[in-house]
Amino acid sequence: MSEATILRSIRGAASRRERADRDRRKATEDLREFVRQARAAKVPITKIASEAGLSRQGVYDLLGERPSS
Repeated sequence: MSEATILRSIRGAASRRERADRDRRKATEDLREFVRQARAAKVPITKIASEAGLSRQGVYDLLGERPSS
């Protein structure tokens, strides 16, 4: 593989990675908003966690809350 081809491949991979990072941040923002809506609708944390594929602690972390005792 020539140097030009390798460098073009590196730029392409870096660009895809940047897009993926941006998409991940957006998905996290969307998830946080939907979780907030679910909490406002009194959906139990265990149900939210199950649907989101998170632990209960993960839901609290996403919301920046502490678990209630």
